[in-house]
Amino acid sequence: MCDFIRVMFVFVVVTGAFGAAEDRSVCKMLGSPEVPLLSKKGDITIGGAFSIHSQISQPSLSLTNAPKPLICSRINFSEFRFAQTMIFAIEEINNSSSLLPNISVGYKVFDTCGSTLHSTRAVMGLMNGQDSALGGTCSGQSSVHVIIGASESSSTIVLLQLSGIFQIPVVSHFATCACLSNRKEYPSFFRTIPSDYYQSRALAKLVKHFGWTWVGAVRSDNDYGNNGMATFIAAASQEGVCVEYSEAISRTDSDEEVARVVRVIRSGSARVLIAFLAQSEMNILLEEALKQNLVGLQWVGSESWITAGHLANKRYAGILMGALGFTIRKTKIKGLQEFLLKVNPSQDPGNNLLKEFWESTFDCSFQSSLSGQSQCSGSESLRDVNNSFTDVLELRISNNVYKAVYAAAHAMHNLLKCGKNGKSSDHSCIWRNYLHPNQIVKHLQDVNFTLQSGEKVYFDENGDPAAAYELVNWQTNQAGDAVFVTVGSYDASLPNGRQFTMQGINITWVNGSLKRPLSVCSESCPTGFRQAMIKGKPICCFSCIACAAGEISNSSNSAECSRCALEFWSNENHSQCIPKVIEFLSFGETMGALLTAFSLLGASLTLAVSCVFFRFRHTPLVKASNSELSFLLLFSLTLCFLCALTFIGQPTEWSCMLRHTAFGITFALCMSCILAKTIVVVRAFKTTKPTNAQCSAPLQRTSVFSCTLLQVLVCVLWLTIAPPFPYKNTAHATERIILECDLGSPVGFWAVLGYIGLLASLCFVLAFLARKLPDNFNEAKFITFSMLIFCAVWITFIPAYVSSPGKFTVAVEIFAILASTFGLFFCIFAPKCYILLVKPERNTKKLMMERNLSN
Repeated sequence: MCDFIRVMFVFVVVTGAFGAAEDRSVCKMLGSPEVPLLSKKGDITIGGAFSIHSQISQPSLSLTNAPKPLICSRINFSEFRFAQTMIFAIEEINNSSSLLPNISVGYKVFDTCGSTLHSTRAVMGLMNGQDSALGGTCSGQSSVHVIIGASESSSTIVLLQLSGIFQIPVVSHFATCACLSNRKEYPSFFRTIPSDYYQSRALAKLVKHFGWTWVGAVRSDNDYGNNGMATFIAAASQEGVCVEYSEAISRTDSDEEVARVVRVIRSGSARVLIAFLAQSEMNILLEEALKQNLVGLQWVGSESWITAGHLANKRYAGILMGALGFTIRKTKIKGLQEFLLKVNPSQDPGNNLLKEFWESTFDCSFQSSLSGQSQCSGSESLRDVNNSFTDVLELRISNNVYKAVYAAAHAMHNLLKCGKNGKSSDHSCIWRNYLHPNQIVKHLQDVNFTLQSGEKVYFDENGDPAAAYELVNWQTNQAGDAVFVTVGSYDASLPNGRQFTMQGINITWVNGSLKRPLSVCSESCPTGFRQAMIKGKPICCFSCIACAAGEISNSSNSAECSRCALEFWSNENHSQCIPKVIEFLSFGETMGALLTAFSLLGASLTLAVSCVFFRFRHTPLVKASNSELSFLLLFSLTLCFLCALTFIGQPTEWSCMLRHTAFGITFALCMSCILAKTIVVVRAFKTTKPTNAQCSAPLQRTSVFSCTLLQVLVCVLWLTIAPPFPYKNTAHATERIILECDLGSPVGFWAVLGYIGLLASLCFVLAFLARKLPDNFNEAKFITFSMLIFCAVWITFIPAYVSSPGKFTVAVEIFAILASTFGLFFCIFAPKCYILLVKPERNTKKLMMERNLSN
């Protein structure tokens, strides 16, 4: 339809160049344009488009009969106040000596009825300049220079689609659709109310501030609601807020459709409702909400209705009390209240709108024939009335109308070069018979002035003002009446972190008390848990999964768990990382204490045997056992028992080097003594002439020293090239740190162990060859048996050492040391101690020298 009218208007311009006859025929095709409800002539004419009536008839359409004219009804007091505010501002300008001093400003006010169809008729009347006194002619030039309006985004878009053809500037006081900021499509549009782009983003930040991540949404099914809600949903998604449902209603919807929308709201799980509605749709929704007892919701509203005085009554208190929403800042307009209170039908007796306003305000009639209504006298006083027309405590949109008129006046003032004629005493304007709309648009873009209230007025490159809002909260005063309390603000011009400020705030009114609702799809995940998406559900719907071992989440609703650093581990609640338990074989634990006890026991027994041998050092048994080698062997066994202690306790740099070298050298000394002892025994019993036996003490010492020295050289080389060092093993056990000694060079460790094994093997072979020596005291047999135990222990040690975890590796090594040492000690010295202490009669030289007869 709009495209058709756009084409027809172009046709009007073209035919206007050829004559009035063609003009009249086109006007007849378009139908009679709207008649201004309020008007005044002037040098400059400002047009006004307001939704003075809120209800419009729906004519039945037929293919055989012409449609009946549209009839608007039910006067809207707020919109009528907007129109009177425009007139008040124009009168102020006409009485001003500094603004347009010698220029009179007139006005024409048309009614859009809040309808796009009626807005089309209104803009036709504004541009064509046709009223009831001018017959049926169409003027070739617009009769208004600037249009103030309209009050709805959809109506404003229709108005722009027609006026934009002629680039007539439009300054809206209440059209907030973000789509109107498109300069390519609407180059002649300005507004004194911020774009919904900012309001929608502010609403998203508001619901996020209170943790409402699961909300419902309802909107007007028009440009205002659809564009505003689309921006909100996009901004909410960025804030992590999900919309459970998004419903649209129109004031032309059937009762069944509105009831369905309310049922959707009731059945939803969201406890917060975002209502991006115009006042007309809000009225319809609230009526149905009352029927279905829709209570217990936290309402978050747009600026269209959040400060609507006619809604703040006890009828809707149970539904709306506690509502939150952003609105433009309120202000005071000096003199406006007195001007409004002077409105009276006597100002223009022939004006039907003033009569209708008076009749609706005082519930009377100027026609005496109507029964049931009192007669209007015209002397009634508006001072006794309290409605949205006389209420000037919440001047928000009215102030936008006021600013729009002054912006137009300042643009005209600059265009006409008022006060710039070169004479300091002459502030008059240079009048022009024709003001091109392009020039008016350009000067509107450049206006920058300050009102008497101190508020600055200017437009950005898109024709928008600075986006600044107040956050209002519906609260009750001591009298129980609903009041709008400012609890915060939003200023889009500030840096991101400082745009949104909050003060003390009340939330939802439930059963006589204030309570903050919880509106989430899923309960908040506590610390130690992470969110897991549920397939097919929005991101706000999730399940809580406990963090895995070694991972934490130290805040609620964590999307992911964080892994602890290498030396840390998660606590029991998985809420923080704590240092891992450091594990090593200590003296304080049971295993360490037992191994320590056995080590000291072995050393004590060795010392005790040494004392026994020293006591019986002159006896044949001790002499036959080679007392010097026996004492040296007992000394080495003592060191073997004590070296086990170096493996217990916290590993340090020195203890790591000491434990392995002490183990290698002491066992090499021990094996060297046993090897020398075995050689002595074998040669002593195999030689026919003992005097010829080459078993002198220096030779024994040399052999022991040489064998031990070779092990010392291996250990020194090991410590020089790659010494053992303390190492924190985090690979074997993830929940603890195993403090152990790294070998540094495994080759060095196995070389030390291999050398000990070589000496043990030689001892075993020699002792095995001497196993048939005399039975009275066959020491070689006991050495053979001890070597079997020693080799068995260390052969078993290798797989056990490799496979044992953590501190048990050290325990296995200590056990091998103690077991092999005890095996050597008991096998070699237990039989001798038995003869020395229990069977002393066998401790004779004769018995020591006897040979087995079988030899």
